Amino acid sequence: MKVEQSVKNDKFQTSSVVLLSSAHGVHDTYSSFLPVLLPGLIEKFGLTNTSAGLLSVFLQMPSLINPIIGHIADHKNLRFFIILTPALTGAAMSLLSIAPSYAFLAFLLIIAGLSNAAIHAVATVLTGTLAGKQLGKGMSFWMVGGELGRTLGPLVIVSAIGYLTYEGLPWLMLGGILVSLFLYLQLKDVSTITKTNGNSASWIEVLKKMGPVMLPIFILLFSRAMMMATLTTFLPTFLTTEGASLWVAGASLSILEAAGVAGAFLAGSLSDRFGRRTILTISFLVSPLIMLLFLQTQGLVQIPFLMIMGFFAISAPPVLLAIVQENFLENRSFANGIFMAINFALMSLAVLLVGRISDLSSLRFTFYLSAAVVLLGAPFIRLLPKSRRIFQKEV
Repeated sequence: MKVEQSVKNDKFQTSSVVLLSSAHGVHDTYSSFLPVLLPGLIEKFGLTNTSAGLLSVFLQMPSLINPIIGHIADHKNLRFFIILTPALTGAAMSLLSIAPSYAFLAFLLIIAGLSNAAIHAVATVLTGTLAGKQLGKGMSFWMVGGELGRTLGPLVIVSAIGYLTYEGLPWLMLGGILVSLFLYLQLKDVSTITKTNGNSASWIEVLKKMGPVMLPIFILLFSRAMMMATLTTFLPTFLTTEGASLWVAGASLSILEAAGVAGAFLAGSLSDRFGRRTILTISFLVSPLIMLLFLQTQGLVQIPFLMIMGFFAISAPPVLLAIVQENFLENRSFANGIFMAINFALMSLAVLLVGRISDLSSLRFTFYLSAAVVLLGAPFIRLLPKSRRIFQKEV
């Protein structure tokens, strides 16, 4: 069904939201290949954990231009940014396995990173617009798409290695190309422009207004960045160093992300009802405690802890996205771009820190440290504004 957009429609446009969330899922399926490929790339190129972590930085670094893309999207129709990203990311990530050098790995990851920046800066806000009154629910759908992609990604790449070998992985890009063709047909009548009256504030004015909201969000993103870096980038590597097979290590990441699907799906909708700060507090307190318990176990006993940890750790992003978008209605794309740039910059820094600290000590110690940092960030949740319901009474 072709997406039909109406800026005056306050209802939750389910089919349109699902389409964009599905595109997000396909994109993130490809972008999640790197953690599973890391052990093989480390062996192939003789990388340290710091050098391996730098690969993730190359993937995240282009997201620093998210504010620029977002500012343009508030005034110009960038729907082709959504359409092209599955094909572009799919091609770049599928070629990693046959890269002849570390420099070429970096090149491919930067290309994928630019594509990653494009879809997250533009499609996230379009999803929120199409969600109408239920912004938290819309962000949950968006995050579920991404988490499903990150759940399937490790399984897809591990299975593909078994059937196609590393040399055959480039065939995987065909899926992304087909999805982009489908999006081209479905998004012909959609615009990413969030303003129609021409009275949008300048980016300098928006930045000034963002300060009181973004400062506590910055602290919260920083405090959870190390934990997410250890889990989403180094979990397979950590488990292989603990004696697990590549299949088990890859499956563990899928288990974590699968549980995150449920957390992301429920968190946004629950925050619409019970408040953003309440849901964030639960996430920031429970996830590090479960992570500490996970580190005390081995083998199959770790699975339930992985599930609980994924559920609560990955429940925060849709709530934070809703806070950003509901506080800057006239400049959603720009504000969302600022948020994304900060998030990805902190994640890149965290990956480097995790890699460096683990080189100097161990990955196990780094996991303990990252859990402690999350707990230190929890008190700053009270600095966030109370839930500002766009069409309802403030709570």
